[in-house]
Amino acid sequence: MKLDLILVLGMLLITKLATGQNFQLMRYDEDYSRLKDSAKTFCNKIKYIQLSEDRQFYLSLGGEVRGELNYAMNEDWGEMNVGQDVFFLQRYQLHTDFHFGERLRIFGQLRSGLEDGRTTGPRRIDEDKLNVQNLFIDFIPYRKVDESLVVRLGRQELRYGSGRLIDAREGPNLRLYFDGAKIAYKSPNLKIDAFVMADGIVNTGIFDNSSTRKPNLWGIYNTYISPKSGNFDLYYLGINRKNAKFDAGIAEEIRHTLGMRFWRNKIGFGYNFEAGYQFGTFGSGTISALAISSEIGYIFKYSTRLPSLKLKSDYITGTKNPYSNKLGTFNAMYPNGGYFGMNPQAGPANLISVHPNLNWHPANNILLTLDVVFNWRNSLNDGVYGPSGSLSLSALNSKKRYIGTAYITTLSWNVKNFLSYNIGVQYFKTGSVINDVIQQHKNGFFVGSTLGIKF
Repeated sequence: MKLDLILVLGMLLITKLATGQNFQLMRYDEDYSRLKDSAKTFCNKIKYIQLSEDRQFYLSLGGEVRGELNYAMNEDWGEMNVGQDVFFLQRYQLHTDFHFGERLRIFGQLRSGLEDGRTTGPRRIDEDKLNVQNLFIDFIPYRKVDESLVVRLGRQELRYGSGRLIDAREGPNLRLYFDGAKIAYKSPNLKIDAFVMADGIVNTGIFDNSSTRKPNLWGIYNTYISPKSGNFDLYYLGINRKNAKFDAGIAEEIRHTLGMRFWRNKIGFGYNFEAGYQFGTFGSGTISALAISSEIGYIFKYSTRLPSLKLKSDYITGTKNPYSNKLGTFNAMYPNGGYFGMNPQAGPANLISVHPNLNWHPANNILLTLDVVFNWRNSLNDGVYGPSGSLSLSALNSKKRYIGTAYITTLSWNVKNFLSYNIGVQYFKTGSVINDVIQQHKNGFFVGSTLGIKF
């Protein structure tokens, strides 16, 4: 009860502070150096706190308070007979951003994620009472007006492309983080990141999180931006997991991904095509996996009030023969869990999906989204995987293909630039493979309501 009171009081306080800010998904991307010559309103004062007379040293403060009320029915399709579930999630974040001239910067962010009421207890994405989300130092050996080279060391969030392989995962209560080093070059038309990371290990207590210690994620991600002809990404990613679990078994996995992406997301005709090929070793065997994703549509201007239409589709391989020494299941690594819906029950492994989508802005600050997601198993000799890419349902004994259909409606309301409200409803109609594997199978239903404030 005390935590609920803190949430309400925090929201009331922040609404008095947070106005006129330019919030980013990755809060460390925000730049408030422009405020050094602005009028000293209270909000500007916490975003630009002068630390030196020449104004080269300054501090910026920010944070977030988010509450989420969820109602779920048969999230497990009746496998464990969990049935109805009502639970409340809370997220609190607070960050400080120190700038020591143009060559040195330290960014730190604390997080607290709390869960209350879930029948089976908090999931790994729900609860972490108090820990460090970001804590890194930036060295900037080279900088011009529109060009820079940054060396970043420490704990940090990552997101690349459309988040199909590496994403911060904004949807769940707990976002992902990594420990390691990154070198980033940026110019108006070119971005190049090279990194070596160890992924985070989440414990639910206070300052008890750690990492895998040894680097288990590395890569180079390149983005070329062309305003006229479209944009192009080219990347290599590597991952090492000791006990990787697939329907074909559990073993050490060393996997390499070569991928490319073509995309354009401006007003008018838009597209997002991505393909990735994976190879490597799984135990004593080898890996050969493929993922091809596409998204095409037309985006109208907000002023026209016409809906924007998109069609998404995915072809993601699974293992053809679970008894051979070749693993064909694609590993999406650290994907955006919401790519396949608000509360997806099928995810990016052994999947063929078709996903029509309609977005409508009845007002500039309101977005209504309607989705239908059709899901099939790619291989009949592999299982059903969840939104994180982990095995959700073994289905080696079933020769059925169709997983199910998700019907989704969401409403997003940006009340102010610092205050947002979202509500979504999802109904999942189970398909033949689930009905075949789960004896007392049941359709899934989910309602989620989120109120968030940033400052």
